[in-house]
Amino acid sequence: MAAITSHCALRSDCAPFSASSSSFSGQTFCQPAPFPGISLSSPAISPTLRRRISCQTSSAISPSSAVNAKEKSGLKDFLHINDFDKTTILKILDRALEVKALLKSGERTFLPFKGKTMAMIFAKPSMRTRVSFETGFFLLGGHALYLGPDDIQMGKREETRDVARVLSGYNDIIMARVFAHQDILDLSKYATVPVINGLTDYNHPCQIMADALTIIEHIGQLEGTKVVYVGDGNNIVHSWLLLAAVVPFHFVCACPKGFEPDEKTVQKAQQAGISKIEITNDPKEAVRGADVVYSDVWASMGQKEEASYRRQVFQGFQVDEPLMKLAGSKAYFMHCLPAERGVEVTDGVIEAPNSIVFPQAENRMHAQNAIMLHVLGL
Repeated sequence: MAAITSHCALRSDCAPFSASSSSFSGQTFCQPAPFPGISLSSPAISPTLRRRISCQTSSAISPSSAVNAKEKSGLKDFLHINDFDKTTILKILDRALEVKALLKSGERTFLPFKGKTMAMIFAKPSMRTRVSFETGFFLLGGHALYLGPDDIQMGKREETRDVARVLSGYNDIIMARVFAHQDILDLSKYATVPVINGLTDYNHPCQIMADALTIIEHIGQLEGTKVVYVGDGNNIVHSWLLLAAVVPFHFVCACPKGFEPDEKTVQKAQQAGISKIEITNDPKEAVRGADVVYSDVWASMGQKEEASYRRQVFQGFQVDEPLMKLAGSKAYFMHCLPAERGVEVTDGVIEAPNSIVFPQAENRMHAQNAIMLHVLGL
């Protein structure tokens, strides 16, 4: 990775990132306010989030020997979908389908991870991320180690760069689910083994790879489809936008005013000239002709103090039966889970025949298996 001249650290007082380039090199990793268009002094912003939105500048860091070692050995990281070209992304998805079919057949002799260990860092807890990674790695012969929020306290009890090098000495691969995007970048910079982004406040690439896999299974292809996201312009939307910068499809984000996704990420997807990108505040118009209607919680982890405020602002953005009717009878419903039934989506929509949220959840494991195989060069 190229030199990083300025960054933010989202711990007690920061919310980093800039997505102006796929490599994120030489950029300022400053996350916009959680409610774009609302000032940090606004009463809509909680004291907790206000404390987390600030930048700190560091001296330039030259590329470490750890990065060079990874490059020489052919190992890769999986941090952002647009770090890879279309051919590679589709190849990973094809591999996911192959390995999924193998596991579904009962085949248990394909053990590419035999003798390998994976460290799983969880600054944020998650049922799906832990179980899908741990089960998938085990089924393919490996052993995964769970490191919870109190096991490491990365960036507090021990610096991220030290954690990266220590864990690299014990393990063959590191997966991390963290708050600050800078943390995953630092892990990647200093680790000598592949690092997989299990989620940051900026993006969630493994989820969107699972989503793409699910769309391919149910529609036949991702290219040319219309995917409409209804809700907060969050890390899920950022990953959809980064995928749209690589694979051609029509992506629409319908969100309330002031809750749009990061402007630089939107521009990046639009300027790639690969997909049709739309950001709108009209969910009813957005879903017309959709192949997929997608939703997520209105208040993510770390934003629960704004839950009641957001419920007021997001009125009209619930995915309910009338909205799905506007999308058309062939439209599928997707949700990355966990869902707050009766809030961003009705119980009826989740349980409807065209809801594919549970195959989508299962595909987290299969997509991640293929990602791990790819970064390990297997």
